[in-house]
Amino acid sequence: MIALVVGIVFNRIRVPPLVAFILTGVIVGPYGISVISSQEQVASLAEIGIILLLFTIGLEFSFKDLWKIRLVAVIGGAIQLGLSFTFFFCFSFLLGLPLNEAILIGFLLSLSSTAIVLKILHEKGEIDSPHGSIALGILIFQDLAAIPMMMSIPFLASLPALDPTPLLDPESMIWLLTEDLVIVIVLVVCAKWVIPRILYEIAKTKNQELFLLMVILVCFGVAWMVSFTGISLAIGALLAGLLISGSEYSHQAVSIILPFRDLMTSFFFISVGMLVDFRILFANVWLIVFLIILVIVVKALLASAAALALGYPLRTATMAGLALSQIGEFSFIIAQSGASAGILAFEINQLFLVVALFTMAITPFVITVGPPLSARLCDMPAFYRLVNGTCPPDDARQEKRQKDHLVIIGYGVTGKNLANAARSTGIAYTIVELNPDLVSGARRSGDRVIFGDATSREVLDHAGIAEARIVVIAINDPIAVRKIVHLIRRLNLAVTIIVRTRYVSEVAVLQEAGADEVIAQEFETSVEIFTRVLHKYLVPGDRIEAYVNGIRADGYRMLRTPAPVYGSLPDLVKQIPSVTVTALTVEPGSLLAGRTLGGVNLRKRNNILVLAIRRGEEMITGLSGESRLEPGDVAIVYGSPDDIAHGSGLFSGPRGHEGTDA
Repeated sequence: MIALVVGIVFNRIRVPPLVAFILTGVIVGPYGISVISSQEQVASLAEIGIILLLFTIGLEFSFKDLWKIRLVAVIGGAIQLGLSFTFFFCFSFLLGLPLNEAILIGFLLSLSSTAIVLKILHEKGEIDSPHGSIALGILIFQDLAAIPMMMSIPFLASLPALDPTPLLDPESMIWLLTEDLVIVIVLVVCAKWVIPRILYEIAKTKNQELFLLMVILVCFGVAWMVSFTGISLAIGALLAGLLISGSEYSHQAVSIILPFRDLMTSFFFISVGMLVDFRILFANVWLIVFLIILVIVVKALLASAAALALGYPLRTATMAGLALSQIGEFSFIIAQSGASAGILAFEINQLFLVVALFTMAITPFVITVGPPLSARLCDMPAFYRLVNGTCPPDDARQEKRQKDHLVIIGYGVTGKNLANAARSTGIAYTIVELNPDLVSGARRSGDRVIFGDATSREVLDHAGIAEARIVVIAINDPIAVRKIVHLIRRLNLAVTIIVRTRYVSEVAVLQEAGADEVIAQEFETSVEIFTRVLHKYLVPGDRIEAYVNGIRADGYRMLRTPAPVYGSLPDLVKQIPSVTVTALTVEPGSLLAGRTLGGVNLRKRNNILVLAIRRGEEMITGLSGESRLEPGDVAIVYGSPDDIAHGSGLFSGPRGHEGTDA
């Protein structure tokens, strides 16, 4: 009941539910209202919670994830983890903590919260953004690094307080390595032959209860057997989950355990909260405030440094660093194991729990500060080179000489396809991209590309934004897209800005920012799906096209059909959302080929007005009834989506105008 109330309150103020569970534990624990007052009960609950949580983590983990991290994430994760561990280890050791405790503190404070960060980035739609991708890669690396950290706790517990000589004891090292080797061999054999065979026999019974019991037995059985070697029950549960995750029955096991997952997670963090003594907070307020600020600032700076080392611009690096500035959930698990092993002193553990709780609680607010803070840093001259990356001066001068060209911001799938189309049709274009790998790929393809952050005015100036005719923005960072649109509109009032976004809800915001056209992937995907469905039901093509044009006009309001437009009446179209301006090609053999406008009388018969004719490189305006439509002409027409859809058959070849009455 308390967890429910606290969770509802925290949800309203946008604090992660994980923090609400910890606070619930604080309230009901022995240092709160003492619903559970026995320290032994609390320790047992915490250990069971750790076992269940790590088992579910092991079930969902796949060794194939190692390959998905890629080289950039491995390097970034290693730099971030190495720098963070080194700083906090040295800081703790210089304060007088024992060697093993200082090492453990370095472990605890170098990890970040995967659950909180990914949830916030997902809600903001920034998982696929550059800073989101960096954060995701580093978090995966941290989660993998947490496993050897936990496995090292028995070894750390055997170290004397300040004497590092046991690190060089050959006999101890050989014995430890032998134990680990035997465990690895046994687990590999079980994962390869024993566990899959047993699960197969259980699966043949088609009894879900037996399968669930078997999964639970594997969890606690492996954890119990591994504990005889000195490895904790929590690590044993993680290994048990990994055993099942490698079998073909892992998905079935996950589907059965999944309903218990949230309960297991909340159970663990409530049990952690029960161990928090808030009297420590009141007795050491200023020390805790200092530690919270220290952890957030140092972790943000070091994570940003890791992103900068990978070649990312300052804005992206700053936002990724702030996203990784808190202490993670794995740190709680390592801390509990360290406290049980006698490494972590009670007072230090209490300080850690309180500091970790507050860093996690304020994470949503820290991430929100990211865009304005990064923008302020990017405006400082001292960071000019970091912001602009490595834009060669020759490239900048070349792009500035271009006139009436296309600027493509983002070299993902959309950007690559657009660049290929522009190249094949002879349209001059410039690409702006801040991913070093994509920039290298574009240059190998012979594309004109500038490495830099498009939220910077200097980068846009290098791309010749003042002389550009059209700008297409195709990146997965909603906050950056809004800033780019604002900036481009200030630099060039006449340029046409076309934006690709993910959700329809962002269309109005981007239009207000200055975008001329916004293509929502969510909307266009639904259009493509129902178009194919209607084709399968043999609905005539002209009716499908009329329906598509109609819902585009209604759904996008300001936006028109995506057919190429050479000239437009933007003000009139915006005021009359039921009409559109589009281009239709007069195909050889069509009913209009070789005929005059007065002869076909499109305006009277089909309610379509021809505004201009493009013939080769010439644009013919000032049309009259004597103006003739020749094969290959591109007619710029004006009318409602339905009228244009019905009249388009007149422009097509013999098959296109079957059944159309001229």
